[in-house]
Amino acid sequence: MPEPSDAGLRGRDLIGLGGLLAGAVVAGTLLGLLLDRALDSEPVFTIAGVFAGILAGGVGFWARVRSALK
Repeated sequence: MPEPSDAGLRGRDLIGLGGLLAGAVVAGTLLGLLLDRALDSEPVFTIAGVFAGILAGGVGFWARVRSALK
């Protein structure tokens, strides 16, 4: 059984979680911008990309925190 000081998230883990969230939102936004430019449909896909990035980042965040706290 791990010691209480060994359980949980450390600083580097938290930096990685922040990067995951930011990266997912940026990637979704960029993908949406590219689709909007290709299809001339601004801002439909940009907004959808932002929300998809937020959703993907949230799911990834939840999965990593859940596995780290087991």
